[in-house]
Order: sequence, then C-alpha cells, then structure tokens
Amino acid sequence: MTNFSRRMKALIKKEFLQMFRDRSSLIIGIIVPIMMILLIGFGMSFDVKNIPVAVVLEDTSPTAQDMVSFLDGSDYFSPYYVTSLHEGEALLDHRKAEAILIIPSDFTESLAKGTGSVQMITYGVDATTARTAGGYLESGIAQWSAEHSGTYLPELTPRGSINIISRQWFNDANTSTWFFIPGLIVIVQTLVGVFLTTLVMSREWERGTLESLFITPVRPLEIVLAKMIPYFCISFSGFMLCIFASRFLYHVPMHGPLWIIIFASMEFIFVSLGMGLTISSVLKNQFLACQIALTVSMLPTVMLSGFIFDLHNVPFAINVIGHLVPATYYMELLKSLFLAGTNWFIITRNCSVLAAYAVLFTALSFIVTKKRL
Repeated sequence: MTNFSRRMKALIKKEFLQMFRDRSSLIIGIIVPIMMILLIGFGMSFDVKNIPVAVVLEDTSPTAQDMVSFLDGSDYFSPYYVTSLHEGEALLDHRKAEAILIIPSDFTESLAKGTGSVQMITYGVDATTARTAGGYLESGIAQWSAEHSGTYLPELTPRGSINIISRQWFNDANTSTWFFIPGLIVIVQTLVGVFLTTLVMSREWERGTLESLFITPVRPLEIVLAKMIPYFCISFSGFMLCIFASRFLYHVPMHGPLWIIIFASMEFIFVSLGMGLTISSVLKNQFLACQIALTVSMLPTVMLSGFIFDLHNVPFAINVIGHLVPATYYMELLKSLFLAGTNWFIITRNCSVLAAYAVLFTALSFIVTKKRL
C-alpha cells in the first residue's frame, strides 16, 4: 500500500467516524431529504380541483340546470347555489368560493337566439387561482355548449366547423406532480450537498482542526477528497430515497434509463460538494459560509433553474445568468429522463456541462485550501 493510499484510508476513516458521532450530518443528509420530499411533495401542487363556485341561478329552466349539473359532474368544480349576487359576493369575500357564476333570467331565451351569455366573477387577489378557475369555467361551459348545441340550438348547429384535438406529450393528464417532483429532487440535492460540506468544513476551520492536519504530511488534495467521499455517500443515499419516493409514493414515470439518472446525479452531487468546500474554505466562518451558500446555491436553484419560471420566457440577461447555474442543466436533464425518455442530445450536452462544473469546483476547493496552508 502506497503512502497516498494509507493517508487516504486514515483520513476517510476519520471523516466517517466524525460523521457518525456528529448526528447533524446524518440529519441533513438523510432526514432533511425525506422531510422535504414528503412535506413539499404532498403539500405543494399546481393541480386545482374541486374549485368552490357560487352559482346565482336566476334562470331555473332545465337548460340552465343542465349546464350547472354538467360542471358539477367534473372533478374541477364544487358548485354552491346562492339566491343572490350579494350572497355570492359574501362567499367570495370570505374565501368560501373562488368564483361566482351568474346565469341570467333570460339565459335560455338568449341561448336559443344564439346570443346566450353568463357572467363570471373571480377572486383576483389570488391571481393564479383566479386565472385557473376562470380558465376551467370557460373551458367547461364551452364544452357543454359544444356537446349540447344540437339539442338546444338545432337551427344553429355549426356545419364544417374545425374540431381541434390537442394532446400534451409525455404528460397527457397534465399532472403537476410529474414535473414538480424531479425539480424537487434537484432542490434537495443542492441543499444537502452544499450545506453538508459548508457546515463541516467551516466548523473545522473555526475549531482549528484543519491546521493540525496541515503540520502532517497530508496534502490539500487528499484533505479535499477525504471530505468529499463520506459526504458523497450520504448525499447519494438521500438521492436514492428521493428516487424511491418519486416512483412508489408519487408514481412519477421514469422513461429514461435509471443508470443515466444515477450517473448525472452523481455528477451533480460532486458539483454541490465542491461548491460547499470552496465557499467554506474561502470564508472559514460557519454562519457567514451558510449565508453565502444559501445565496449562491439555493436561491439560484429555485429561481433561475427552470423550476418555477421557464427560462425561455425571462429577459435575455436573466436567461444568461440562469444558464450559468449548474442546477439548470441537472433540472432539464432530470425532467427529460423522467418524462420524455432518452434524448441523447440533452443527455450528452448536460452531462458534459455537469462534469465540467464538477472538475471546476473540485479544483477550486483544492486551490483555495492550498492557499490557506
């Protein structure tokens, strides 16, 4: 066994012993991913169902009642009949209803003339829910109108009309969990990888234990590698728990090969660990290092990686900054592998970028540690 092997074995053993004695590392690496994937995964969804709608039914004809029954039969609405607009406004003010649907007294008569109309009022304070509720109501009423045009409007049945048949590839049901969970895995891996090494390394700088290593024959590269390997194992364990939860708890499909997902995730874990080591070696202060780690890793991952905002719809300068964030490439790659399958162009390009970032941050952590000798 060479001197390098003996030193690495001793350092890695020391890190594992220290890791198991300090339970905070295990909590960050194992417990935090489980809590995030469960709490955020189950508690946060973009799917809107059972929207409470206050219905002011001024027209009590079978036609108007049939339209409301049609809306009630879907999973998206829960109609509440009210006697007046004032009562509906009270429900809207108290957030017991997200929208008011007013069916005027002349609805059936005007519908027979081809000028039928209803009024819809949504709660604009919550703009996202208001747009969703309004869009669902418009779509539901339009669908009812198309299906019953021959029944209630026989003389106005369209001839030669265009029937649009749309399909959403890779997510036919438009289930938000399917594209939300892969993004959440990226968030978890960023948090665990960066904060693990940031906390551990900066704490050792504060306690002076690294200085005691510097007087030994141990080299800076060996210190960096010995720090990475144990925490890579913890981060990878957390990642596998996330994969298990996404597949068996949330039933997210996995159309791409598992080995590519694992390989890309290993690359990103090294990126996160290297970033944390670099930050902590530069600052040497645990509190300050954690604040900077949050600023330069977590916030860009959440805001600029495509998790919340599509980078194609942001200003050019923000788009450029977003593509400097390593999580952007991991996010795109993971979503593609989960939902779309094997796209070798995305796989090759994004894996190459992640590999370059992994080498860059590992080299930076080595250089910064070397300068502090």
